Amino acid sequence: MNNEQKNMDKLEHNERFGVGVSLYGHENAAKLGPYASHDWYNDPKHLLFIISRYKFCARMLEGHDRIADFGCGDGTGMPILLQSVTRVVGVDIVPEVINYNQQFNKYPERVEYKVHNIIKSPLAEPLDAAISMDVIEHVEHKDEDTFIANIAKSLKANSPCIIGTPNITAQDYASESSRHEHINLKSHASLKTLMLRHFHSVFLFSMNDEVLHTGFHAMSHYIFALAVNPKN
Repeated sequence: MNNEQKNMDKLEHNERFGVGVSLYGHENAAKLGPYASHDWYNDPKHLLFIISRYKFCARMLEGHDRIADFGCGDGTGMPILLQSVTRVVGVDIVPEVINYNQQFNKYPERVEYKVHNIIKSPLAEPLDAAISMDVIEHVEHKDEDTFIANIAKSLKANSPCIIGTPNITAQDYASESSRHEHINLKSHASLKTLMLRHFHSVFLFSMNDEVLHTGFHAMSHYIFALAVNPKN
């Protein structure tokens, strides 16, 4: 191959690469929210764990229409949920976070954000399903039944709800900030007992890092309760 042909091939490669960049464009570059950005710069593998939890929820709720994410934070899991469900309501009690989400909402026709304290009252319009990741461990023990009851009251009959939370047995390995903030950790047994007070059926799952399993409960870092059919 002569130098002229090499230069032509290089030019073709660069042109193809340039077309690829222009197709995606800088305006479509993702902007991480404040929580996700903190994870990305300080503990990026934790962001992978969070995304894996949302992937599990999305698979379990595939085909549902309108669901809610209670304690949605900065909406990191929204794109994953939208691969499986039609519409999502992101609910959080922090106005600044909801304002941020509304400002950078890439899916305005499918995602809405609300400032709402689910401990105070259910949502007005019934939902087809609900999730709440990494929230109940921040809810005071005296409020946990109200928290779950109002989520259940926000659901239509026979609807599912997924609650995810760190396992209390993993507390010895938690960071100092987590130990300070996690005031209401659950085991598989205590989470199931709580959920059965408000739903007719509850199924338990476990996760270590991003790996989902149904193995020995005490060795699980993270736990899920998939509850079905609220007792409303």
